[in-house]
Formats: sequence, C-alpha cells, structure tokens
Amino acid sequence: MNYAQTIEFLYNSLPEFQRVGAPAYKAGLSTSLALDEHLGFPHQKFKSVHIAGTNGKGSTSQMIYEALRAEGYKVGLYTSPHLTDFRERIVVDDSMISESGVVEFVEANREIIEALKPSFFEMTVAMAFWWFEKCGVDWAVVEVGMGGRLDSTNIITPELSVITNISKDHTQFLGDTIEKIAAEKAGIIKSGVSVVIGQSNVLYDEVFRAKAEECGSKIVFADAQPEQPFTPAMRGRCQRYNAQTAFVALLELGVSEAAIRKGVETARVRGRWQVVENEPLTICDTGHNEDGLRLVCQQLAELNYEKLYFVIGVVSDKDLDAVLPLLPADAYYIFTQASITRAMPYMQLSQKAIDAGLRGEAVATVSEAYARAKGLAKKRDVIFVGGSTFIVADLLVI
Repeated sequence: MNYAQTIEFLYNSLPEFQRVGAPAYKAGLSTSLALDEHLGFPHQKFKSVHIAGTNGKGSTSQMIYEALRAEGYKVGLYTSPHLTDFRERIVVDDSMISESGVVEFVEANREIIEALKPSFFEMTVAMAFWWFEKCGVDWAVVEVGMGGRLDSTNIITPELSVITNISKDHTQFLGDTIEKIAAEKAGIIKSGVSVVIGQSNVLYDEVFRAKAEECGSKIVFADAQPEQPFTPAMRGRCQRYNAQTAFVALLELGVSEAAIRKGVETARVRGRWQVVENEPLTICDTGHNEDGLRLVCQQLAELNYEKLYFVIGVVSDKDLDAVLPLLPADAYYIFTQASITRAMPYMQLSQKAIDAGLRGEAVATVSEAYARAKGLAKKRDVIFVGGSTFIVADLLVI
C-alpha cells in the first residue's frame, strides 16, 4: 500500500472517536498492552512526561517539548487529535512521522491490527511509541487522549505526570461530576512519580492529594508556586495558565531556566487563538467545552470591534444548555457543521441557539459559513470561528 491507501485503511478499519464518537471508544488497556508487547515494549526505551487534563494539555505539552529540545535532547511529541494531517500526532524534533514510516508500521503490523481490532487511538499510540524508539528519542512528551486511568497512553511510567485542570467534558465516559472526572485523570499518577497539578480547585484538589498519597508521589500545585516570568508565544488568556504549568513541571524535571524560556516563548499550536486574517480581524480557537468556551468569550469581550460575527459548530453530544448561555448575546451567529459524522446538524444547532435568544443564520459548511461572515463583516468588525476542533480544522484547509 502507498501512504494514501494506508490512511484510507486506517480510517475505514479503525473507528476514530473524534469523528464518530462513542462507537470508537474502548475502555481498558488490554489491547494497548498487547500491541506494546508485540512491538517489544518501545515505550521503555525513552524517558517520558505524561500530560492529562480537560483543557490546555496540548499547549502545555508543546511548551514542555520545546523546552526539552532547547535543553539539547532529542524529543518526541504525541498529541491528538490532528487538525489537517494525520502525521501531526507524531512528531520528533519538529518533523512529523514520515509517510513511509506510517506505511512501514501498518504493513509490518497489519496482521496483529486485524486480529486485535484496536481503536484508531490505540493504534496511533502504538505507532507513536514505535516511531519514537526507531528515531532514538531521549524524551517523549505524551498527551492523554481522554481521561487518564483507561487511556491507551497510560501504559507508560513517566518521569513526571502533569494534570492541567478539570472541567466537565466527555461525561458519558468519565463521570457526571468534577470529582469523578478528576478520579479518572488521577489514574495517570504512578507510584513514586511526582505529579504537577496545573490549576487547583476545591472541588478536586483532595482527589489528587489522596491519589498522590496512595502512590507515595510528590504533588505540586503549579498555581501555588512563584509566577513564571516569560511571555508565551501563543496568544489567549488560557496560555498564562499553561505556561505556569509547563514552567513548574520543567523545574521539577531539572530543566534550565534558559531552556524553559525558549520553550514558553517559542511554542505554538495551530488553532489556539490563531489570527487568520488581520482585516477584518479573524480569529479561530479550538476551545469547545464549557471552561474553554468561557475563556474564549471573555477574551472576545476584551477586543475592540463594531460587530462580532461568530461562526460556530459543535459535536452532536455537546450539552448546549451549558454552552449557549456562555456565548455573547450581541454577536451575529452563522451556525454550521464540520465535515465529520459526529457533527451536530447545523439546522439543529441553529434552532436551539435561536430558541435561546441568539441571532443568526444557518449555513451548511464551514467554508460557506466563513465566506458568508467575510461578506458581512466590515474592517472594524471581528470574525471568530470555533465551537469545535473540527470547525477549526475545516477552516484551516480552506
């Protein structure tokens, strides 16, 4: 198979949670452990940092990755989901896994893939660890996909665990309270391995303290430490929290402040408060759960504009009763849907939003919705595109 055929095989054979939702979710580590054993336990060949959390784990991972590279190490980075290219998930020293590497992995392991029938995520984690070993990395920064305790990445024993924050998301899988969700994410805390908590909260701090005590692990709350002195390259109110978490985590790892500065001040992730155009100012952001959208809307409120055009789409399991009240009442909305099976139909979103008192219109695709916003907006207006990672992904391929 060539690369295109290999990717088609993976998408057609292995359900991807981000695109289809619940049918792709597999709880438990048995398949990941079986793949790991088949590959010769590649994750044992390098040091790692394991990062969980509801929001900010991708940006925090990128900062830690860049700082470790600045310290002189060869570093792998595993994140999810990707925006426009599958290979974004697996990176070594700023280079995505090669197309030939993807083909090689699938061809060499197709028999066990077909026998075990892993989820798309389980397969990509195995591929990442295989690639990191093949490239001879010193360190890997590994982002949890969902939760922590039963996440496929949780077969590793890292040098440091990091949990950025907790808010309600994926409640059908992780639990319907903050405490239950925190308990799932606390599952990445390993015996004797220190853990950094990015943002403390009376609702879940004790969950983490209890788990750390059970494991005999040092626990550090990043927001109780001296404030980090560097300016994040990524824009967005949330990045000061992510930079503080990364700063404290890297100090725990013994990384020099010069390398930490470079990591914080150079790390960039597409889709995080990204300016797409300057006139009219057009911004996209992947914030999609309650806390993420709250921060986005607070930051939009700080901008100086005459009118706000908000291009929005969500996934089908989104709790609109929690999300819609957060959205600015004075914006004009263009309701749309991403090009994935899991997207909420744009007419359904439009009706619920209008019933909630928002003003706007419904447009079938992201490209058409964005074109409509550009046609309406004047120079002093602002266009925002978001509500879902996949809305941003569709925008970035226009």
